[in-house]
Amino acid sequence: MPALALPAVCDFSITNVCNAACDFCSFARDKTIAGPARYVDGEAFSRVLPILFRRRIRYMTLQGGEPLVHPQIVRLVSQTTGAGIACAVITNGWFLPRYIASLAAAGLERLIISIDSTKLGEHERNRGLDGLGRRIAQGIERAHALGVPVQASVTVNRLVCYDELPDMLRRLGFDDVAFSYPRREPLGSSSLVYGESDLVDLGRDELLAAIDAIGRVRKQFPVLNPRASLAEVARYVRGEDQKVPCIGGYKYFYLDWNLDIWRCEAWNEPLGSVFDFDRMPAQRDPCNACMMGCYRNASMLMHAAVAATDAARSLTAGQVGNAISTLFRRSVAQSLGALAAELPKMRRQARRRRRAAACNEVPSGAPANNRAEAS
Repeated sequence: MPALALPAVCDFSITNVCNAACDFCSFARDKTIAGPARYVDGEAFSRVLPILFRRRIRYMTLQGGEPLVHPQIVRLVSQTTGAGIACAVITNGWFLPRYIASLAAAGLERLIISIDSTKLGEHERNRGLDGLGRRIAQGIERAHALGVPVQASVTVNRLVCYDELPDMLRRLGFDDVAFSYPRREPLGSSSLVYGESDLVDLGRDELLAAIDAIGRVRKQFPVLNPRASLAEVARYVRGEDQKVPCIGGYKYFYLDWNLDIWRCEAWNEPLGSVFDFDRMPAQRDPCNACMMGCYRNASMLMHAAVAATDAARSLTAGQVGNAISTLFRRSVAQSLGALAAELPKMRRQARRRRRAAACNEVPSGAPANNRAEAS
């Protein structure tokens, strides 16, 4: 089927354990909602990877909780890259000085670090981790020396001064930033990246002002949220119809430590066990029920390619009219515009990934899944 030629993305929560105490996250160490500690089993993880690859998963982010508390984190990264899937890790940064060299040697393609405030003292207080800023700076410096690109992940909240953010991110050494949007209610899935907090209890006008401010940040620092995606989120906040349906359940998935596969982190029930993933149909019914940034961004950038593959399928079936109407929707033009605007950044990211691969090249004959062991 032509659509299957498109790569897909998976966010994998490998543990529900976290060492931080973030005010607006229910994974926090001082909250009880996460329940008993869970870590994905390393052997089961290795059996999952071929299944994900067959479903065209080519990009995976290991998350949590805090993924660096997983005792086999380096091995998990090595297995992922060895399976032909580009691997990123999103972390609070506390354990980076211990792990970054091993992660780079394991083939880590992108390091993502959460930042909550433009003032490191405020960020440390919200995370409940004194000295975190120093550890983040050390980790970024070492990551760059090893050729690993570093992205900041910033949740829209009241600790962020957007006019000061570009300078702060440059001082720490970040290459770019992606913004996510606050959730105050349960996501529906096993993910707990939400929490009741005054820091994220933003009203309509505050959210719209934050989206405008992100647009200003784009003029001073590389922002991975496309303008078209920001406009989609603004329409959502205003209660207007969105233009591009989410690709969650089709080209973007969420996987948890129980090895349940979900349409997305906001969905209220899993699709089933990941071991049955090969038999699960793609979820194509349009959905715009939330404003999760990662899904919004990917949906906007992939929408034109999805439309092209759908049109090709219609042509194969002799449905010329359907093919034409699919390709000439306004949303396809918006997606193409977003792709054109983001292409320079995507090329820079590709060059960084090639440099990272060159810096951490495995000696000839070394097994891919033995590139590194945990410290």
